[in-house]
Amino acid sequence: MAPIPPPQQAPGDRPEEYVGLDADAAERQAHERGWPRVRRLAPDAIITMEHMPGRLNLAVSEGRVVRCWQG
Repeated sequence: MAPIPPPQQAPGDRPEEYVGLDADAAERQAHERGWPRVRRLAPDAIITMEHMPGRLNLAVSEGRVVRCWQG
């Protein structure tokens, strides 16, 4: 059986810093700051509630981040 990989740590920046940014710029910035996974969503998207450490979620409306959270 394959070993279970250790959980990934999230970078130390604050998700609220991404609100108001252009979505492309926010995604680039997140990857530069060490987020291994970035997920773009519509503000009213129906999503599963599984928490994934190391993932940054960007709710995007009209090309701008309107909400951002970890997991």
